[in-house]
Amino acid sequence: MTSREIRQSFLDFFRSKQHTIVPSAPVIPHGDPTLLFTNAGMNQFKEIFLGTGKRDYTRAADTQKCIRVSGKHNDLEEVGRDTYHHTLFEMLGNWSFGDYYKKEAIEWAWELLTEVWKMPKERLWVTVYKTDDEAAKLWERFIDPSRVLRFGEKENFWEMGDTGPCGPCSEIHIDLTQRGDAPAALVNAGSPELIEIWNLVFIQYNREADGSLKELPAKHVDTGMGFERVCAVMESMKSGFRKFPSNYDSDVFTPLIGAISAVSGKEYKASHTDTDVAMRVVADHIRALTFAVGDGAIPSNEGRGYVLRRILRRAARWGRKLDLREPFQYRLVQTLVDTMGDVFPEIVQHQAHIERVIKSEEESFNQTLDRGLEIFEQSVSGLKQSKVFPGEVAFKLYDTFGFPLDLTQLLCTEKGLTVDAATFSKLMEEQRERSRESKLHGGTDVSEQERIALQSKENARQFGTDAYEKGFSFVGYDMTEAAAPLLAAERNLVVLASTPFYAESGGQQGDSGELIINGTAYPVLDTQKSGRVHVHILGSDVPPAAGGAAVTARVDAARRTAIMRNHTATHLMHAALRQVLGAHVHQAGSLVAREHLRFDFAHFAKVSDAELQAVEAIVNERITENIALQHHRNIPFDEAKKMGALMFFGDKYGDRVNVVQFGEFSKEFCGGTHVSTTAEIGYFKVRTEGSSASGVRRIEALTHGGALEYLSLQNKTYRERVEHAYDLIDAVQAMHAELGAASPFTNEEALGLDTKLRKYEDIPDLPASVTMGEMKRQFADQLARFQALESYILELAEKKRLAEKEKAKAALQSASGDLDALVKDGAPVNGFTVVSAVVPAADMEALKSLGDALRSKLRSGVGLLAAVIDDKAALVCVVTDDLIASKNLQAGRIVGAVAKSLNGGGGGKPHLATAGGRDTAKMGDAVRAFPDLIKTMAV
Repeated sequence: MTSREIRQSFLDFFRSKQHTIVPSAPVIPHGDPTLLFTNAGMNQFKEIFLGTGKRDYTRAADTQKCIRVSGKHNDLEEVGRDTYHHTLFEMLGNWSFGDYYKKEAIEWAWELLTEVWKMPKERLWVTVYKTDDEAAKLWERFIDPSRVLRFGEKENFWEMGDTGPCGPCSEIHIDLTQRGDAPAALVNAGSPELIEIWNLVFIQYNREADGSLKELPAKHVDTGMGFERVCAVMESMKSGFRKFPSNYDSDVFTPLIGAISAVSGKEYKASHTDTDVAMRVVADHIRALTFAVGDGAIPSNEGRGYVLRRILRRAARWGRKLDLREPFQYRLVQTLVDTMGDVFPEIVQHQAHIERVIKSEEESFNQTLDRGLEIFEQSVSGLKQSKVFPGEVAFKLYDTFGFPLDLTQLLCTEKGLTVDAATFSKLMEEQRERSRESKLHGGTDVSEQERIALQSKENARQFGTDAYEKGFSFVGYDMTEAAAPLLAAERNLVVLASTPFYAESGGQQGDSGELIINGTAYPVLDTQKSGRVHVHILGSDVPPAAGGAAVTARVDAARRTAIMRNHTATHLMHAALRQVLGAHVHQAGSLVAREHLRFDFAHFAKVSDAELQAVEAIVNERITENIALQHHRNIPFDEAKKMGALMFFGDKYGDRVNVVQFGEFSKEFCGGTHVSTTAEIGYFKVRTEGSSASGVRRIEALTHGGALEYLSLQNKTYRERVEHAYDLIDAVQAMHAELGAASPFTNEEALGLDTKLRKYEDIPDLPASVTMGEMKRQFADQLARFQALESYILELAEKKRLAEKEKAKAALQSASGDLDALVKDGAPVNGFTVVSAVVPAADMEALKSLGDALRSKLRSGVGLLAAVIDDKAALVCVVTDDLIASKNLQAGRIVGAVAKSLNGGGGGKPHLATAGGRDTAKMGDAVRAFPDLIKTMAV
C-alpha cells in the first residue's frame, strides 16, 4: 500500500463504523494562546473533554497535522540523525464522545491492524494500565495473554493536566526484528526494535484538586497513531521485515528526498554520513515550515515564530553540507503541494505566500551565516587544548549574526566541544540590564525630566498593592470623572478604591488628569499598574494627612479621546493588514499614544506602497461606515473564543476577559478604551512603514487632526514647512501667554520652541523648494533631516491643539457654572430631572465635556445639550446610572431619536452618546420637546 492508500484506508475504515471524518485543525492553535503548536489529534476536541463544548456527532476520525519540537521524545537535534524523529507528523485518530468505549475501540484497532493492513498478529504486543482488568480481558480475546503487559501511571495513564479528565490507556507495539523474536523486556524500553504504533486512551475519570479520581458521567475514547511510523512499518513488511524500517524510505518522504537530490546534485544512500543526515534534516524541516506558514505562522524572534526560525536556520546550516549556499528550501514547497495538496488544500491555496516567506527568511539568514561560521571556525582553531567554546564568542554570534545558542552548541558538539553557557547567560543578562538602565537613566537623548518620569513609572509598578487587589475597580469605560476614597498615598503615588484613570497596559498609555484631594487639585501625570491596581503618578507629593480622604478623580477627557481614536484605529488597521497581507499577520507590539499610534506586526517583507494604500482605504471606509462599538466586558474566556476574537500566543488571559468588536470586521481580546463609533476617528493616515526586527514590520500612523495636518504637509516645500512651523510656534506662544497659569507648558518649554526649529532652517546642498517626492528620488541622504522637521511640525501642531483644548477647558469651566442653573431649573419627570438646552461649544469634544460635567451634577436624571458646530446640529445626551438600571433609559437610543427629527443620526454608550443633524432650524424645537420625549421612553 502507498502512504496515500494507508491514510485513506484508515479514514474509510472508521467511516464504515459511522464516524464523521473531520478535517485537520491548523497547526497554529488559534483558539488556545497557551499552546505553541497543535501537537496532538485531541487538541481540537479539548473543550469536549473539559465539558465546555460539544459537537453534533459522537464519533469522529481524522488525520491531524502536528508539530512537536521539544520534550523527551522530540529533541530537535535528533531529527535527521536518526530515521524516526520528526518536527511535523500526521496523527491518525478516532474518537468517541460518550458513545462507544473500550470494547469497540479495542476490537476495531485489532481489526484494522490485522485484517485490513495485514500486520502479523504474532509480532504485536499490547500494554494496559496495571489495574485495568477490563481492557486486559478484552485484549486476551485476540492475543496470547503473555503478550498483554501491565504498566503504571508513567506509561499507561493519560492526564490532561494536574486536574481534569484522565484515564488509563492501552498501547499496541510491534516487533520489528528480522525474526520477530524480540523479548518482552523491550516493550516500553525505548528500543527501535519494538515500537509503539497506536495508543488508545480511555477517558473515564476526573482528577479532583485533592488528587482523587471521580468517575465521569460520560466516558470517552481518544486514540492516536503516527502516520509516518505506520507507513515505515508497512514498507518494512514488503521485505518480510528483512529491511529495518526507516520513515524516510516510505513514499511520505521519498519525493522530497528526490527533490533535494535534484537541487543539490547529491545522491541519498540512507546512511549516517553528513550528506544523508542533511537530506533527512531538510526533508523533515521543510514539511514543518510549509504547514506552519500555510496556517498563518511566520518566523520571528518570539514564541512559535522563533521555533520556526530555528528550524529554518538549522535546515539552512545543514544545507551547507550539500553545498547549497543560495536559498533553496522554498523550492521544495512545490513537491509537498504535489504530494500532499489534495489532503491538505491549504498549502495549495497559500503556496505563493509560503514560498515568499521561506525565501525571504533564507535570504536574510544567508547574509550572516557564512560570516558567522567563519568566526566560529576561527575561534575553534584558537582554542588549542581547551574543549570549552568561549561564551563571549557564542554571545557575539547570537547578537551580531543571529545564531541561536543551540545552533552554536550543535556546531560545538560536532567538534567535541561544549559552550561556556554560563558566560553566555551572564552577557545576555548584562545586555538586558543595559537596556533597562538606558530607559531609566538614558544618555543624551533623555532629558532629566524624562528620566524622572521613567523612574516614577518604575516606582508605581513596584508599589505594594496586595491589600487592595480584591476591592479595587476600574470605572473608566463609562466615565472620565468619579469620586472614591483614597486607600494609600506615598509621596507622589496614590491608590484609590476605584478610578476612571486607565493604567498603561496593552500598548495604551496611561491616563493623565487631576485628583481633587481635600479641595486641592493635584495634576496626574501618568497612571501605571501594580498587579491589577491602578497607581496614579502625581506632579507633586500628597501630604500624609490625605489618608482616607474622599477624592474626585478627573481624567483629561480630550487626551483620553485622542488615545481612544488611535486605539480603535489600531484594531481596524490590524484587521485591514490581515485582509491585505494575509492571516499570518499578528501583533508583535504596539504603542497607543495621544499623538500617534505605532504597530509592530509579523510579516516577512516590506509592505509595498500599494498595499499600504489598500490598508488605508479599508480603514477609512470602516470609519465612514460609522460602525458602533460592541464592548463585551467580563465574559467567560470560552465564550470569547467561540466569538472568534483574535488572541495572541504568550498573552495571559484570565477566566473572564473583555472583547472589543466593530461589526464583523474586527474582534479582539482587549482591555483598552475605545471610541463609541468608528466615525469618531475622523481620518486615518499611515506615516511610515519599516522594519523593527527580523520578520517584524512597524507602521506609525495618525488619526483625526494629526492625520489631516500630515496630509496638509505633503505638498509643501521644505521652506514652506519651516514657515508653517513658525506659524504654529507663534500660535502656541500666544495662547500660552493668554492662558497664564492654566497653560499646559512651562515658560521655558513654550519660549524654547523656536530654538529647536532653527537647526532645521537650512539643509546644506538642498534647494529650499524641494518637495518630499523629489527628496525621495534625488536627496535620499537628507531624507532623515526632512522627516525630522516633519515630526517636529506634527509635534507643534499637537501642542497647538493642546493649547486650544486648554482654552476650551477654561471656557467650559465658565459654562459649567451655568449648568448648575440648568439643573436647578430642570423639568421633573417621574421623580427624576430632565435638562435640555442649547449651549455654546467650539467642537464636539467641548460639547462632550459639557455633557460629562452635566452628568456629574445630575443626581438622578437625563440631559440633552445641543450646539451648532460647523453649520450642523450637534447633540450630546447623558443618563445617570440609576435610570439606566431602573428605567431602561439608554443615551444612545435617546439621542438617536432626537437626531432623527433633525434629519441626522448617532449613538453611543448607555451613559453618554452623541449625534448630529443637518436641520439646525429645528434644533430649538427638539430641545424644548425633550422632556416630553423622555416621558414616553421611561419604562
